[in-house]
Amino acid sequence: MSANSNTFDGVKAVILSAHKSTTSEEKISFYNRWAETYDRDVAVLDYRAPSLAANSISSHFNAVREAAVVLDVACGTGLVAKQMKKLGFGHFVGVDGSKAMLDKARETGLYQDLKQCLLGEEPLPVQWADTFDAVVIVGALSVGQVSFSVIRDLWNVTKPGGYICMTTRSNYDNVEYKAALESELRQMEEEELWTCLEVTEVEDWERAVSEEEDGYISGAVYVYKKH
Repeated sequence: MSANSNTFDGVKAVILSAHKSTTSEEKISFYNRWAETYDRDVAVLDYRAPSLAANSISSHFNAVREAAVVLDVACGTGLVAKQMKKLGFGHFVGVDGSKAMLDKARETGLYQDLKQCLLGEEPLPVQWADTFDAVVIVGALSVGQVSFSVIRDLWNVTKPGGYICMTTRSNYDNVEYKAALESELRQMEEEELWTCLEVTEVEDWERAVSEEEDGYISGAVYVYKKH
């Protein structure tokens, strides 16, 4: 977004500016502008969520991964698909609210289909019910981004016996959101919709950008199997 955004201070300024976006239109506009430098910027942040999520779902996935169809929700530029491709997954469908991010994802050549959809405000296509062998959402489940209520949508489009992998941050700003997310995850387990396979807390998730935090913030990866 700016000439200095490949320095940590530059990336920090870019991300803090995103916090000023309050409406959906403002958020989409921010991501459309950020798409060009996104991969470079998150590398500066040492953003590990895509590889952590890919490794987690891979360690539980028992079906033939070459044939599996993965729904990459809030796919951005395709960082998660790139990691999963290295682990033997080959078929990806991506969903994101930002057209510019989807254009970047298209350039990777990894996706069979890409759809623009504003998560939490527009439902995923009805014809996708019980379709995907695995569904991943990395980075979007946090305060000010996507409501945790979307996880029922994600459950809905997963095949019975399929896997759902989610991540969230554990830093100070996200404490309340994370607690509400985990309450919903447990509620869905009590409803016997799925089984929890893994919850992993990771200390060095990414470099901290808020004024209240230094060093690295922590995060969490969740993997569930649909009944």
